Amino acid sequence: MSGSAGRGWRPAANPWVITLVVTMAAFMEVLDTTIVNVSLPHIAGSLSVSNDESTWALTTYLVANGIVLTISGALSRMIGRRRYFVICISVFTLASLGCGMATEFWHLLLFRALQGFFGGGLQPTQQAIILDTFPPERRGTAFSVTAIAIVVAPILGPVLGGYLTDTYSWHWIFLINVPIGALTVFGVLQVVEDPPWVKEEQARPFRFDYVGLGFIVLALGGMEVALDRGETYDWLSSDFIRKAALVSAFGYVGGVYWLLYSRNPIVDLRVFKDRNFSVGCAAIGLMGFVLYASAVLIPQMAQQQLGYNATWSGLVLAPGAVVLVMLIPVTGKLMGVIPAKYMVAFGGFCLSAALYYSQGLTPDIDYLELAIMRSAQTVGLAFLFVPISTIAYATLPRELNGDATALFTMIRNVLGSVGISVSTALVANHEQIRTSYLSEYMTPLYAPFNTTLQRIEQALIDHGYSAAAAGQLAMGQMAQMLREQVAILAYADTFRITAALALLIVPLAFLFTGKKIQGGAGGH
Repeated sequence: MSGSAGRGWRPAANPWVITLVVTMAAFMEVLDTTIVNVSLPHIAGSLSVSNDESTWALTTYLVANGIVLTISGALSRMIGRRRYFVICISVFTLASLGCGMATEFWHLLLFRALQGFFGGGLQPTQQAIILDTFPPERRGTAFSVTAIAIVVAPILGPVLGGYLTDTYSWHWIFLINVPIGALTVFGVLQVVEDPPWVKEEQARPFRFDYVGLGFIVLALGGMEVALDRGETYDWLSSDFIRKAALVSAFGYVGGVYWLLYSRNPIVDLRVFKDRNFSVGCAAIGLMGFVLYASAVLIPQMAQQQLGYNATWSGLVLAPGAVVLVMLIPVTGKLMGVIPAKYMVAFGGFCLSAALYYSQGLTPDIDYLELAIMRSAQTVGLAFLFVPISTIAYATLPRELNGDATALFTMIRNVLGSVGISVSTALVANHEQIRTSYLSEYMTPLYAPFNTTLQRIEQALIDHGYSAAAAGQLAMGQMAQMLREQVAILAYADTFRITAALALLIVPLAFLFTGKKIQGGAGGH
């Protein structure tokens, strides 16, 4: 890197204004990954498709998003980071308008794919801009602002989506992006500029790696489709899912080989030679998995088992979002005192303990208890995102920032969508396991069953039912009680499994090097 080009460079605008403007774009995009979840039944009814077909509105977004996340570094090098960022926000905003005005389901899918494709460039480009705007020692505080967007947005998505859908209509979950997007484009044009080394990179001749792009499309596209549709098609017993998984495996194997040995790869895998970055990717991937899995489990249980509407199931997550917003600035301050790796270990332990505590679910659990469970989970998340993001880039040469942010964000998002698919599959699987186990006790030979059945029968006879009718109704009530217990136990099992996965973050944290956070973007 030519040292004089950027050694003393500082942006003309206030770094905090730049952070706020670019984070607004990322917030809008992350919000759109979860805001649709609670509104799918309304979309299905309005556009005359089945509930199963409506989930393609999620799948198309995630597939397009995952692919672009990986290559955003190459695209910003090719057309200039600031210009690429403006194009991404502009098309994302116009696609949101298209989604909100869609009258046919295929219109919605087309605009969702555009949303995902151009929205995918926002998060990594936002992180790259922040890395170049702040010196390494101030990045922790800057990442505190971005964390509020990136960790709070998936939690706020179902709350806002539920409220807008119940109060107005599902169209507003997309239309709300239009004024925010227009403001953000104006803000970026006013305050964001490309640093000298980014301009230098853009001036160099650039050869686009179409083969690498092809492998990435196959790897991530096949995986997202297999994961997102797996539960519907019964996983590997379906020919369609087997083919998607095979395409993905071919894409991964071929892609890794090509990207390692190609002269001009679309994304530079050399970033993984940096130990802090590799460990950071593993830790943020685990955090993404648990964040998205837990964010979908609680509202899903509230709607399906406790009869909550879309708004109330989203509101279960709201206190947790408040806890996060309060704790993240504290994390940023603590970064100056406590080594980042100890904070990551503490965050992993807190998250695991909170998820383990969440297994204490009961069929009559109330709103307050659910909200406390979710708030406890967010305490751990607050101590993870900022330290992991800061230490991951601490020892990385600044010329690799573009590809590093692309891969880092892609790993977090892809493992987040894996978390959603795996958690819903685990709930379904454990319902079957628990049913087969508990149904053994649904027999007159088991004394507690007999006693409960007779008590219900007697209560029904006292209410004027005949003995025969009371016997039938009592058995029906017992079967319903079994279904409720089984569902709650399946959610508890899933929380226990996610708790074990979150605990893996603790040993990972100690693999970070002890080097102080300095020199990530300077002195190269």
